[in-house]
Amino acid sequence: FVIAIASAAVAFGVRGWTGPLAVLVLTAALALYAGVGRSLRRFVLATIPIVVSILLVNSFLYPCATDVVLRLGPLAATGTGVTVALQATLRVVAFALSVALFSLTTATDDFLADLERRGAGRRLTFIIGSAIGTIPAMASRVTEIVEAQRARGLDTEGSVRRRIRGIVPLAGPMVFGVLSEVQERTVALERDGQ
Repeated sequence: FVIAIASAAVAFGVRGWTGPLAVLVLTAALALYAGVGRSLRRFVLATIPIVVSILLVNSFLYPCATDVVLRLGPLAATGTGVTVALQATLRVVAFALSVALFSLTTATDDFLADLERRGAGRRLTFIIGSAIGTIPAMASRVTEIVEAQRARGLDTEGSVRRRIRGIVPLAGPMVFGVLSEVQERTVALERDGQ
């Protein structure tokens, strides 16, 4: 736990290349040692959408930079923007992988029990447990929604274009399901506080 928190803090707190690169090397070494290197690849793939957006926004919209390296119509990528984008991307990936390594190597129930044993309140433990449990719950909900949509005749396999078209009918139930779950957890916290 301490290594994960320290790694995440270093990934975001230390600017430049050194901190995030050190976190990536440490995370990779620990993942190989723990035998979860293959599982960590899924988390790398999950960061692709945010990585692409960070790269595009910072490269083309970085303010007050004049060292243009690529021009696409009215947009210009600058060397400064590309450098900032790569450093931000490295920080996000290092942070995400250190948290992913923690979740792959630590049983949630053991972690929450240890938090309570060390004096964390029930509310804090509930909030942390809810946050940790959200990802697997969302993954199982996506599977249920995909199966339900397939049963209704939605084609979610085939070409990339078909798959992208299939995302829209999945997004609505997913968002509403997550909002409903957040509301249920909020009500549970309010009841606990009374």
